[in-house]
Amino acid sequence: MTTLLSVLDFCGTFVFAISGATAGVRRRLDLFGVLVLSYAAANSGGITRDLLIGATPPVAVQDWRYAAVSLLAGAITFYGYGFVDRLKNPVLLFDAAGLALFAVSGAEKALAYGLHPAPAALLGMLTGIGGGMARDILLAEIPLVLRAELYAVAGLAGATVVVLGDRLSVPSSLAAFLGAALCFGLRVAAVRRGWHLPIAGEPGQAPLRPYVAGSDEGGPPSTS
Repeated sequence: MTTLLSVLDFCGTFVFAISGATAGVRRRLDLFGVLVLSYAAANSGGITRDLLIGATPPVAVQDWRYAAVSLLAGAITFYGYGFVDRLKNPVLLFDAAGLALFAVSGAEKALAYGLHPAPAALLGMLTGIGGGMARDILLAEIPLVLRAELYAVAGLAGATVVVLGDRLSVPSSLAAFLGAALCFGLRVAAVRRGWHLPIAGEPGQAPLRPYVAGSDEGGPPSTS
């Protein structure tokens, strides 16, 4: 179990770091800014998970390898962005991979610390979405999880597979693989097909007045 968690964590750290660094390069940040984004995207979810389950100090802070993997991935992306950019939609691809890996690793670690199935699945989802939220907040964007096609839902689905596998005594490696595959596949399919939950202001819903910063306008239906 310890080996599996470490492998999933390091793989998730690497791909989420690339996701954060790619977003930073596209925003034309300097090297320091790109490395900050790569570390934040790679480790925020895991740090949040460890704090919530009492695994302190968080492993991403305690183990230097997490920072090393994050910064290495950030430097590779910064200096080799041409190669990364050849991938179709690299941010979405690496973000989906990081979401899948962290969702299953978060659920696995929560179960290892004795959490009940439902909280373990929710914590797995939180582990998966934490890095992307930190990346988007640092870039002054609405977090992807609040506006994208089946983002948190995909993470919850992958974590749920891990939890069910534990309850059914399925080997942890197999459950983790199935959960990650489901999460990744669901996320990629949602992006390509445009699957999403209902969005405020869509056809069939009451129209909204434009939001004005510093006021309470924007929520109630328009009377015009």
